[in-house]
Amino acid sequence: MNNLKKQGKGCGGRPRRCRQIQFQHQSNFYKPQGVPLRNLETITLSLEELEALRLKNIENKNQNECAKIMKTSQSTFQRILSEAYQKISIALVEGKAIQIT
Repeated sequence: MNNLKKQGKGCGGRPRRCRQIQFQHQSNFYKPQGVPLRNLETITLSLEELEALRLKNIENKNQNECAKIMKTSQSTFQRILSEAYQKISIALVEGKAIQIT
């Protein structure tokens, strides 16, 4: 189990909480087949965004359960999930690579 720790403050708000990531991800990049990575724009997907996708779509948990597992509020979980969906949608529609960090 990995802990994703975010230090510091966002836009003048309170410090970010330690969010739980409960799996090891093996791949760093996904890209369209047949196009060299050097020719592609890249979108970065964070580990917390990937964990949100995993919990909601693979583990089939509701948002309140997901938020508790990730040790965040439901509204923050929703924001993380929405950002992940947007990034993946842009990558698929516009043919961009996805880097997971």
